[in-house]
Amino acid sequence: MEQVYILTSGGGTATTVVRGGRNWQIAEEPFRWFERVPWWENAKRMPRGQGRVDVEVLQVQVRLGSNAMSSLATWELVRDGSGGGWYLRGEERVAA
Repeated sequence: MEQVYILTSGGGTATTVVRGGRNWQIAEEPFRWFERVPWWENAKRMPRGQGRVDVEVLQVQVRLGSNAMSSLATWELVRDGSGGGWYLRGEERVAA
């Protein structure tokens, strides 16, 4: 998964996703949910010291820069449970 950075406003609202050195403006309020980490698929026990069993996911609609005419893309961003970084998951979709 590709690492991305999320910039926020002073109030903590996500405003921009930085991907590959380019700023993508968040056009709509992100949709947020949590998913269970399927640790049982790769191990018999939950890894020692791993207190989190869920990961945070944000679905965002973004457009390149501040051009209101650029196409919207929909991305799913997953927060890394260990360091708090964000990663782009899967393929981007063009918003209808």
